[in-house]
Amino acid sequence: QVQLVESGGGLVQPGGSVRLSCAASGIIFNVYNMAWYRQAPGKQRELVAAISRGGMTTYADSVKGRFTISRDNAKNTVYLQMNSLKPEDTAIYYCNADRSYPPSGYWGQGTQVTVSS
Repeated sequence: QVQLVESGGGLVQPGGSVRLSCAASGIIFNVYNMAWYRQAPGKQRELVAAISRGGMTTYADSVKGRFTISRDNAKNTVYLQMNSLKPEDTAIYYCNADRSYPPSGYWGQGTQVTVSS
């Protein structure tokens, strides 16, 4: 059974930073591509960042230079370091794992990130 468990969300002030984690189980992690998506209220879910099994990364234009995706295959975990946060980054952030790229397969339950003063 595949499980993706996100953590690290919360309330952060504009300009602040937060790191999300996604722990995977039930898959051979190092052969899967991983991604972070987000969904804001009233908006469609969008791809934020993706990392291939080989370490190639892709970012949405809106987060380039501010967010960094990384993975630790020894810990079966993917991370999203989010810096210089803006109110428009407020959303539920979801982890995704797939054999295709960018990933759009298995989903986690999501973690809320709220950027507000």
